[in-house]
Amino acid sequence: MKQLSRLALGCLGAFAAATTALAEPRDVRIASHVSEFSPLHAQSKLFAEEIERRLPGQFAFSFFPGGQLGKEKDLIANVQAGSIEMINVASGVMKLDKKLGVFDLPWLFADRAHVQRAMKAGLENAVRDRVEEVGGVKVIGVYENGFRHVINGARAVRTPSDLDGLKIRISGGKFRQGVFQKMGATPQKVSWGETFTALQSGVVDGAEAAAYGFYEQKHFEVASHLSLTSHVYTPSFLLASNAFFSSLTAEQQAVFVDVGRQITDQAYNTSAALETKYFEDMKGKLEINQVDFAAFKERTASSYDDYISSQGEDFLEFVRATAQ
Repeated sequence: MKQLSRLALGCLGAFAAATTALAEPRDVRIASHVSEFSPLHAQSKLFAEEIERRLPGQFAFSFFPGGQLGKEKDLIANVQAGSIEMINVASGVMKLDKKLGVFDLPWLFADRAHVQRAMKAGLENAVRDRVEEVGGVKVIGVYENGFRHVINGARAVRTPSDLDGLKIRISGGKFRQGVFQKMGATPQKVSWGETFTALQSGVVDGAEAAAYGFYEQKHFEVASHLSLTSHVYTPSFLLASNAFFSSLTAEQQAVFVDVGRQITDQAYNTSAALETKYFEDMKGKLEINQVDFAAFKERTASSYDDYISSQGEDFLEFVRATAQ
């Protein structure tokens, strides 16, 4: 009888293993509001590829860039509600909480290397915790949307006074709006998809965005100057719904978290390579110029006072401690 019991248990174990091996991979959608030209799309694919390597055959990832499943605000709401598994978004996350508006402060980071130093020194963990607390989501990774620059059809922007009187299409929160107002520009609300026509018709003189945005929308066809202001750095956030994440096994959860962090350096490198490629491709199609960073920082210094008075300095301490 004991031998039969052992045999039966062995058969059940073998059946369970075979069932697991033959199970259909679980479908996971990763949606974004930006296009396949963006570093966000590259990051999502990088994450999926590494998950497949670590957990072969357990997941079937599908990608929905370019707002196919909704605009950024809608994607965030849907991942919070658990109606979509994962998203990769950027500026919209800052609107979840005023403290996250630190990323709307002008010239916060000197360059990409400074970003990485600050993030590794503790800023990433602090931001990750804050987003999870106020957003009701699981933060899988914090990567890069990129530095933002100014494109326009009127003149090269080299100093703050060059922005005086220009109507600039701007995204982001009140801190970013205030930055451009301090330099004499008039912030304009225009949907991203209509910005090309707005530039062409003169409804706006210019726009601010990351390099891939100008490139994929072909703004170089209706603007003559791209000024590398690097005025704002925006991270990207690979988010999972709490409902989806909690439905994973303990092993799967651990791998998702580990992979999300493991690919960070590669994600930054990919973002930098894409930016370089887009700048190279746009050369000859419009004038690309450097700017006087010191003059811009001096003009917008009071933006930090406004933020600190309401949100404190704890996030800024990571930035200051890693400056060189």
